[in-house]
Amino acid sequence: MTVAPGPLSGKPKITVLGAGPAGVAAAYALTKDGKARVEVLERAPIAGGNSSSFMIDGIWCDYGSHRFHPVAEPAVLDSVKELLGDDLLLQPRHGRIRLGGRWIHFPLKPHDALLRLPPKFAASLLSDSFLKPFRKKSTGPVTFSSILYDGLGPTISENFYFPYVRKLWGLDPDKLAVKLAERRISGNSVSKILLKMAKMLPGLKGKTTGRFYYPRKGFGQITNAMVEQAQSNGAKFRFEADITRIEHDGNHVTAVWTRDGAGELRHESDQVFSTIPLTTLVRLMDPPPPPEVINAANAIRFRGMILLYLILETDQFTEFDAHYFPEIHIPISRMSEPKNYNSAAGPKGVTILCAELPCDPGEKWWGMSDAELGDHFCDWLNELGLPVTVPVRRCETRRLANAYPVYDLDYEQHFNTVDQWLLGLEGMLVFGRQGLFAHDNTHHAFAMSYGAVDCLDEHGHIDHPKWAEYREHFAHHVVED
Repeated sequence: MTVAPGPLSGKPKITVLGAGPAGVAAAYALTKDGKARVEVLERAPIAGGNSSSFMIDGIWCDYGSHRFHPVAEPAVLDSVKELLGDDLLLQPRHGRIRLGGRWIHFPLKPHDALLRLPPKFAASLLSDSFLKPFRKKSTGPVTFSSILYDGLGPTISENFYFPYVRKLWGLDPDKLAVKLAERRISGNSVSKILLKMAKMLPGLKGKTTGRFYYPRKGFGQITNAMVEQAQSNGAKFRFEADITRIEHDGNHVTAVWTRDGAGELRHESDQVFSTIPLTTLVRLMDPPPPPEVINAANAIRFRGMILLYLILETDQFTEFDAHYFPEIHIPISRMSEPKNYNSAAGPKGVTILCAELPCDPGEKWWGMSDAELGDHFCDWLNELGLPVTVPVRRCETRRLANAYPVYDLDYEQHFNTVDQWLLGLEGMLVFGRQGLFAHDNTHHAFAMSYGAVDCLDEHGHIDHPKWAEYREHFAHHVVED
């Protein structure tokens, strides 16, 4: 009997490394229009990476505070809307931040800032703005510290950004690269902050100003929907597949090897799309890259984080979706209440607070038990004037070793060494937050994937000049808070 060829027969085969947001979006985009046969290799048992969701006591939780921002590129936003339909909620942002010892609405609103900022703090901000043209510019090497100080002045720099980045990255601001200010801080001048505040005024607000998209079943519902659609279009996902090595002959990648319960397996394809951490990618290359590439990869660092989930016996702890804590004496950087993100009415009698505690393996927090960390969490809330007066069921934690890329003063040199070597390989394209060492939002990762797919021709080759144009565009991504 003759079997008719399938709809994807004759199409190039793509092996995708990693089923985080970038890998999943690539599989979805590749199969949506039947552009390729796709196999996704993922070490974890599920897709989504740090953008997946899970349930604790009947409540959908994320790995920290996640939002899908309306500023996403139209093609990306349209895809997410199409996939989730009515399950994609447009929610008002309702957070607050500690400035000068007081709670201020975040994102900043003009009337709230005027009424709640301590007078001395507000006067200093206005003074910084007025004196900016006359302020002496920083001398010496240009760093994150000098860019923020020159742009925003001493008050907001020293009372918010500097202590906040010390917590997030574990480094002083003058040890961090300019690139962090460019990619992490959209309001890096007083005029930009005032403009963003003005857009919150009635009559100037757009439909999505001060709002965010959020799925009914947690942020991970986005990647889950992409996986399901990609699978229905023919993509194959291999979970708990441990990549052992990436075989290459000179500058041509020939195969990827994995190991699972059945043993070692060799995966051949026309093109490998890698979204795994570039440091891991270098270590997997067989034969190994030149010594200078290995040394550069070893010098690239990621910042770790512990996520603390405090389960409380009450319907709601506060009305706010997120709290931001810039003060250096409070170790956590942000706290979210998951039920407030999707306006969940249930389950009754329980809510969860998720705190983000930046730290690396080996630091004192990393080795503490969940119960110990829960006790500290309660102590920090009490110190902030948010005492926990309801019964605490328990505290659970999740530990992320590679939460944020560390943009220290030498990172760009090391990254460029690794990146240039990887760009010289045929048969492999590297992208995504982990692959390009980019401190980006999830919608940026999706945009990278769509760009990568757009550069693939019908024979499985990459249009490298077009990819270079996309890379230039990606370099201007700015994180949305």
